[in-house]
Formats: sequence, structure tokens, C-alpha cells
Amino acid sequence: MDYLLKTEPSTYSFADLQREKTTIWDGVSNPVALKNLRNMKPGERLVIYHTGDEKSAVGTATVVSVNASDEKNPQVKIKVGNAIAKPVTLAEAKANKFFPESPLVRQGRLSVVPLNEMQYKFLTRE
Repeated sequence: MDYLLKTEPSTYSFADLQREKTTIWDGVSNPVALKNLRNMKPGERLVIYHTGDEKSAVGTATVVSVNASDEKNPQVKIKVGNAIAKPVTLAEAKANKFFPESPLVRQGRLSVVPLNEMQYKFLTRE
């Protein structure tokens, strides 16, 4: 499974992750998003998505480790991947045939969204 992680760029941006190389992804409170974090496995691919004015997939990352011993605050360590050369906007995703049932377009407030292979490839332009 691949995942999309939403972040407000003024709080923590993909550029911050690029500078730091790794980070612990936390601060998630939605029960469904927490479940998605707990279900992550090392090596899984991630798409970093900027919310707010940008509303676009801007980069990639990889899950390094998952400590789900605290169900309410799982600690997912991620490492930076690559910037997406031409960020994919939410409007582009909504118009794409791979996303009609995706929580990305159906549950706008969900901050950790599972992605299938085709959705991941579309968002990363692979």
C-alpha cells in the first residue's frame, strides 16, 4: 500500500523534509488517519501533499519505521524522496479516472490517505 500525507506548507513543507532528510510524522488526530498511520510498513511509498492554497502533490518519501505502541500517537519515521517536477493539483486528481472513490477527493479533511498503484503513479507522474 502507498499513502498520501497531507501537510500545511506553512507548518511543515516538503522543503523542510528535504532539508531534514527524515522526520517523525505525527500530530494526526483523525481516527481513520491514525489507523492508516498504524498500518504503514517500512519501505512503503508516500506522496507528500501540500494543503492550503497549493492543494497539490509536491514530493515523495518512504516509510523508514513505524512504532504503533501508542495507538493515539503512532510514530512513523519517513525519509525524503524526490520533488515532483510538476506538482499534481487536487483538480487534476479529481478529473482523473483513478480517483472517483479515493478519500483524497471524497474525504477532503483526511490527512493520511491510502493510494493504490495507479493513483501513486498518477500523482508522482511515473
